[in-house]
Amino acid sequence: MDRMTALDAAFLQAEDEEPGVSLAIASIAVFEGPAPTTAEFGAALAGRLPLIPRYRQKAREVPWDVGPPVWVDDPGFDLGYHLRRTALPEPGGDRELAALMGRVMSARLDRNRPLWEYWLVEGLSGQRWALISKVHHCMVDGVSGTDLYRIVLDESPEPRAPVADDWTPRPEPSDLRLAATAAIDLARLPLASVRALAGAVRSPATVAHQARGAVRGLGALATALRPAARSSLSGPLSAERRFAVARTSVADVAAVRHALGGTFNDVVLAAVTTGFRRLLMSRGELPTQHAVRTLVPVSVRPPGAENVRGNQVSLLLAELPVQLADPEERLVAVRSELTRLKAEHEAQAGAAVLDLAAYEPFAAAAVPVRLAAHLPQRSVVTVTTNVPGPREPLFALGRRLVEIVPYVPIASTLRFGVAIFSYCGQVTVGITGDYDGAADVWTLAEGIEGGMAELVATAGARRPAARRSPGRRPH
Repeated sequence: MDRMTALDAAFLQAEDEEPGVSLAIASIAVFEGPAPTTAEFGAALAGRLPLIPRYRQKAREVPWDVGPPVWVDDPGFDLGYHLRRTALPEPGGDRELAALMGRVMSARLDRNRPLWEYWLVEGLSGQRWALISKVHHCMVDGVSGTDLYRIVLDESPEPRAPVADDWTPRPEPSDLRLAATAAIDLARLPLASVRALAGAVRSPATVAHQARGAVRGLGALATALRPAARSSLSGPLSAERRFAVARTSVADVAAVRHALGGTFNDVVLAAVTTGFRRLLMSRGELPTQHAVRTLVPVSVRPPGAENVRGNQVSLLLAELPVQLADPEERLVAVRSELTRLKAEHEAQAGAAVLDLAAYEPFAAAAVPVRLAAHLPQRSVVTVTTNVPGPREPLFALGRRLVEIVPYVPIASTLRFGVAIFSYCGQVTVGITGDYDGAADVWTLAEGIEGGMAELVATAGARRPAARRSPGRRPH
């Protein structure tokens, strides 16, 4: 019986407090060749289940919030329930696949079962098929969710042998046992806090440095929580979702970086900024400063811990400079904003808050999460997440994986969410939109692609000048 962290549990609690909202994350994996039968894929997946214990466990909440929710074995686990099959209408292109994704992600996962689904999708154009992987955010974050592909899929066309499996579900605990065990853990919290403090005393200089950074970061976060400028990008959400896709390449991002400066994330966020700028203008709204503040998840997962399930993320709150008309100026402004936020240790402050939550009663951490879901929220307008994927091709039953399109959930008043993913030299952008408030979700997708094209063109114009020798004048 494994206990969730406060952050993992927060995704369940937030979902509970917002009727109709689903906080599952997902992705679409597109493959070459004919789709396997459900039985073929099911048999292959069954051979990997011992490597993913959470796929055969369900979440149980502890009565009265005495402790965090726990993972327990599902005695009635049925792999067939979690494998779905469907087909796209003709012509089976991006629009049809995105419409299906919106419908699949509008529905909540069944809390009485393990919190995941796989959808085998036939009928894609070009003799392709797709796999929609849908997993609740309380189970994985972007990095650990991506690692699941390395487990479920193969690194060569030759499938790996199945893993030996002698799994037998452990008896499911009663509510009384859950509460009693949580009460014992609660009684031990003071001792755990003392041990943590004793460990900190051994490295006072390190602790002092971390504390200074955390305090500075908390101040920056507090400042960033001022209300954003009002626009149609925020507002009440329906229970249904729309979806759209944009694409670019790692090579294009690299060309912009080398010519204009910045990190991979800077360049892609600058293109996203262009997308929101064009979206606002298409709606007849002025793209003003402070109109688009985005929550940027930041992984705090140590190297080598990609296969540890659960969430290990903090956050930055970044202003996207949609008010700037020049593409290079937008990139410079994005780079400056992210550099400033990193210097102010926002992510460190968020991580420190989550670390402290491990040493306080769960109810004390749960109440603010539940209350926050009912308070007006005008500080964050969207979420923008960027997860690096595999650089080498993956395969499913001998079929090559062509691309992976990510999906990020939206809640509160966020009518749009943007997820960025790189795989084998390609960069895909999945755009989530509220069904009622984001009917023009493809306008944002086209704006992001257009923003990237502008940056590539600007970089291309800059490169010849950079190659000239310093003392030579152009003709």
